[in-house]
Amino acid sequence: MSKTLLIVGGTGFIGRSLAEHSVQKGFKTIVLSLTEPKDNIKLHNVTYIQADITRLNELRGCLPQAPIDYVVNLSGYINHADFLNGGRETLDTHFIGVQNLLQIIDWRTLRRFVQIGTSDEYGSQAAPQNEEMSARPISSYSVGKTASTLLLQTLFRTEALPSVVLRLFLVYGPGQNNKRFLPQIINGCLSNAVFSVSAGQQLRDFCYIDDVVDGIFLCLENDNVNGEVINLASGRAISIREAIEYISETIDGGNPEFGKIAYRAGENMELYADISKAQRILDWKPKIKFEDGVNITVNHYRKEGN
Repeated sequence: MSKTLLIVGGTGFIGRSLAEHSVQKGFKTIVLSLTEPKDNIKLHNVTYIQADITRLNELRGCLPQAPIDYVVNLSGYINHADFLNGGRETLDTHFIGVQNLLQIIDWRTLRRFVQIGTSDEYGSQAAPQNEEMSARPISSYSVGKTASTLLLQTLFRTEALPSVVLRLFLVYGPGQNNKRFLPQIINGCLSNAVFSVSAGQQLRDFCYIDDVVDGIFLCLENDNVNGEVINLASGRAISIREAIEYISETIDGGNPEFGKIAYRAGENMELYADISKAQRILDWKPKIKFEDGVNITVNHYRKEGN
């Protein structure tokens, strides 16, 4: 019988790609989201359910009674708002949501709980960031992620919860929300627009969506990941300016005005990963170079525009 994979937040960029690959791999796939997705993004052979995961009874009422073998938790959203200006809601969505999922799901049949964390958990620590570093969150968003990480590690040690935290850096690829960094730059260049950007000295780690999805699936059947935090990233530092200039040159369009936008307060200027742990435990390494991934993504947006 096929195993059941529950993808929480499965209608977003990463979640939808994960669901698509899940069906291809023969999993019984369930996607849980806050609202019902539009028909044009629904996938065949996927069961869609809706609930606010911060509301325990609402979540309890929608989850299937049948055993769930695997959970990948992609719930929540990136929001760097201050605590009193929306940050509290962001924190609750991430941390309370994880607690509610763990309270309802039957651990006796659970083979793996994969929590999707974030590089923001490292805060302003020096690059390349590795998993032995203690967390230093700098926003309500990263506090929520860090609290979830600590909870899952505690439950593995004390109650044998089969869980792993994957810390993602900058994931990109076709179909990403147009408000995210690379889609904004690509669309600006495709329309040959003049647009403001920072000076672009930040070093970042871009990882293509298919590589990230491969890493997630490798965690499902590998018991060595239990209790661990693992970076999924390219391991290559690329400056924001270098990324923008490459996209502009590839498209032969766009007029980025560097230095027109200030750096975010507390922003880590060097955020890129040490991926040796993923290579050691998962036998995983990224296959798609940044330049190749950008070319694939640009072609996607070109076709979408046409």
